Amino acid sequence: MARPRRVRAYIGLGANVGDPRATLTHAVRALAALPGARLAGVSRLYRTRPVGVTAQPQFLNAAAALDVPAGRDPESGALALLLALKGLERAFGRQDRPRWGPRELDLDLLVFGRHAIVAEGLAVPHPVAPERLFVLAPLRDLAAALRPPGWGETVESAFRRRLGAEGEGAAKPIGDWDAAGGYWSARE
Repeated sequence: MARPRRVRAYIGLGANVGDPRATLTHAVRALAALPGARLAGVSRLYRTRPVGVTAQPQFLNAAAALDVPAGRDPESGALALLLALKGLERAFGRQDRPRWGPRELDLDLLVFGRHAIVAEGLAVPHPVAPERLFVLAPLRDLAAALRPPGWGETVESAFRRRLGAEGEGAAKPIGDWDAAGGYWSARE
């Protein structure tokens, strides 16, 4: 029997409510446990400034690389993964809040293979990712040379551009992923 086709997906993780470090650690484990998924990498953990609504605690952000079932076509595969991500957010207690407000857990589908997908409730690659240092810093840890469809630049070049605009303190690495232990070791 042929093995199902797989695709590399990159997931952005963020939280700033409760114990964000513990939440993100458990969220990475939950991503690895998704049916048919294989965790291929986890970025460093970053402390980042909030965007939009700035009167809130700083966020912790990371990214994960997952090898997931491709689906019968890119759209169905990406939508299935998006539904799984939204289910995990709810399982972790995500509340409906204003845009750019505090988050118990935020999981964003950043990239789904080499596919550009626009469907109801889904745009991949994530449309604002190239303008968000809190996305680019962890994504760079996993795939600096990646050129997502439609970006016109690599993750590395987008990171450098945003770093110049937002400054060194906008995304500070505070932990390194320990794959054997399944947690971020402290840098601070």
